[in-house]
Amino acid sequence: MELDGAPPTADDLAALALVNYGHFTTVRLEAGGVRGLGLHLDRLVRDCDVVFGTPLDVARVRELARRVAARVAVPAMMRVTVFDPDLTVVRPTDGRRPRVLITVRPAGPAGSPPVRLRAMCHQRELPQVKHVGLFGAVRQRRLAQRAGFDDVLFVDQDGRVGEGATWNIGFVMNGEVCWPEADCLPGVTAHLLDGVLARIGVPARREPVLLDALPDGCAAFITNAGVGIQPVIEIDGRPLGAEPGLLDRLRAGYQAVPTEAF
Repeated sequence: MELDGAPPTADDLAALALVNYGHFTTVRLEAGGVRGLGLHLDRLVRDCDVVFGTPLDVARVRELARRVAARVAVPAMMRVTVFDPDLTVVRPTDGRRPRVLITVRPAGPAGSPPVRLRAMCHQRELPQVKHVGLFGAVRQRRLAQRAGFDDVLFVDQDGRVGEGATWNIGFVMNGEVCWPEADCLPGVTAHLLDGVLARIGVPARREPVLLDALPDGCAAFITNAGVGIQPVIEIDGRPLGAEPGLLDRLRAGYQAVPTEAF
């Protein structure tokens, strides 16, 4: 863990723990670098403008991440968090400048098993930003897991599908992939998969998806930088179809996406 290239103190991290205001992106470190690194950096720049109203020095972020990446075994998950230790709840405008925290954790195993989802009416605050305010999403995930499911799927009050706590979802219908059109985070991995789908000749579209109107035989998968592509076998106890051939092609195409070094 490094904050602007040095070990952080407890005082440095107090604002992140107590105020919890900032944004981040999470990448999977592989041999050679990160898939979609440019998209992750673009996200940090865009979100820094929204959250702090200030530009972010991308070259500095790359330098700080490169320092840490050089010392860890791959694969690993790296989180780049942008926050301001001087910001307070009472005077959130008093922060002088956002700083960059780099943290690393072990990567999960490849080929994660299929998941069973519980649908819950919920939307993350400011869903287009990957911000550190995770209480609502984590609570909904916790409730789903306590009820015996693997994870939670967010829907709106009309049953339109949005996203998961930390991932996007795609549906396979009649040989095409449908991404829900909703207020949710534009995922980097989902963006990369659009390119894969185009290369393997599978049509993709974005349109509203009603949970109660999913056709029989519909399949689904969740995706983010950590899990890659993970099949969904049921939602609220309703079994979904399986598309192992398509998902295998998607995985192979995603693995073939070139990595980029910091």
